[in-house]
Amino acid sequence: MDPQLAQKNPEFVRSTFASIAGRYDLANHLLSGGMDFIWRAKLARLVAACRPSEVLDLATGSGDLALAIKKTCPSAHITAADFCLPMLEEARRKGVERLVQADGLALPFSDNGFDVLTVAFGLRNMADWKAAIGEMHRVLRPGGTVFILDFSLPEWEPLLTFYRLYLHHVLPHLAHWATQRKEAYEYLGGSIETFPSGQKMNTLLEECGFSCEAPRPLTLGVVSIYQACKRT
Repeated sequence: MDPQLAQKNPEFVRSTFASIAGRYDLANHLLSGGMDFIWRAKLARLVAACRPSEVLDLATGSGDLALAIKKTCPSAHITAADFCLPMLEEARRKGVERLVQADGLALPFSDNGFDVLTVAFGLRNMADWKAAIGEMHRVLRPGGTVFILDFSLPEWEPLLTFYRLYLHHVLPHLAHWATQRKEAYEYLGGSIETFPSGQKMNTLLEECGFSCEAPRPLTLGVVSIYQACKRT
């Protein structure tokens, strides 16, 4: 499927992740070379610095980020939400306690309910990025913080050339081996190309009522963390 069409098709995304739920973690660790552990740990430390009492981990998937945040914020109440039930079942098996099946474009939470909201590698798969960020803004308390962790494009041209080669020609084959579902990651490279990164992401957040810190590129810029505060 064309990457842009895939991103705009919630049922394609839901069925794709449902089909690979049992092998999702293996694919993540393999395709990132194990760097996904480091990325989540970095984000969890940033969340801890906010000293939150109520955290929403949106698009939690199999719950790895929610578990990492629980380690750094043991006294916080962490709600993990995802619109794919088989992924939530994986998270439950791993010990994530507060699970909610929820669509990121219509969250079943009251206004101003969370101190911190995190979304790792999930916003890119939502059909309407601006609408999803608007929902994040709604459920955060004034002064609350959103953290977005997702793939980005390196700025150094030689690395970007190599990275694109990996995204479009190597990664799909590795993903096919890991998940036994070729179509599951076929659209990933294209979706990363079209997803706003760097200042473009900050501009989108600012348009939705947030004040942004400078993007934090990790691993030579192949992923980035965005941190933004809900304006009061």
